[in-house]
Amino acid sequence: MVTIWIYDYACSLDEEWTFLLQSRWSKIKGLYIVTRYLPSILLAANLYLNVTSNDSENSCKCWVLANIDSGVGVASVIFSECFFILRTYVLWNKNRILLAAMLSTFFSFIIASFSIAFITTVPPAYATSAILGIAGCYQSSTSFRLFIPFLLLSIFQLGLMMLTLIRAIQNWRINPSRLFVVLVKHNIFYYTCGFLFSMMNIFTSLLLQYAYHTMLYDFQVMILAILATRMHRHLWQINRHTHGSGALVHIPMSHMSSVNSTT
Repeated sequence: MVTIWIYDYACSLDEEWTFLLQSRWSKIKGLYIVTRYLPSILLAANLYLNVTSNDSENSCKCWVLANIDSGVGVASVIFSECFFILRTYVLWNKNRILLAAMLSTFFSFIIASFSIAFITTVPPAYATSAILGIAGCYQSSTSFRLFIPFLLLSIFQLGLMMLTLIRAIQNWRINPSRLFVVLVKHNIFYYTCGFLFSMMNIFTSLLLQYAYHTMLYDFQVMILAILATRMHRHLWQINRHTHGSGALVHIPMSHMSSVNSTT
């Protein structure tokens, strides 16, 4: 996973720094930076978990590291989802009632996910992993409740996908702008990937050993962050070219209501 993250960063280094240096500072840019680099903390914690001795003296350290890994992972997913909550809000002409409904549902799912993630890591037993003899902090005991956060996330993403599809069907003919089309395609692709990953995590948490589940969980967190930030950069580039290649335009997250009104 570290290799994939480094490879993605190396391949997009030019686009990354072009965006960071030429886009205006805003809350959305801050959200981008946090979403982009938070997975590196998750991967570092995960690597440290794999090399930390799992003897009785380090059981407390393993528990703390496991909680950090879970907490950073949940936070990364939250920031990734925020991009698409805002995009859905803009697609619906900045409907405040819809935004309030999405945020209240999202935060209720967050509270439930954090509670389950930390409750299930309180009494773990650590042992040597059966996968290739990994000797780090491998949690041999787990709980069937670990599938619940992924179930909640899949329901939420399915709901946002339906909202995007409804809006796309309503506006597809009256708003054929490239920005609108890209926005809808990004949303659908992100929600589809997130939903499929969540389904796989549900099955692995119920049917397979914890080691397989945690690897897929970390992979999902990393992929969602990569997709969210890559799509944001792509949208910024399209908006920038639309307004002229030399213009230092602001990413249209706060002004994207024009996407729906432009015909």
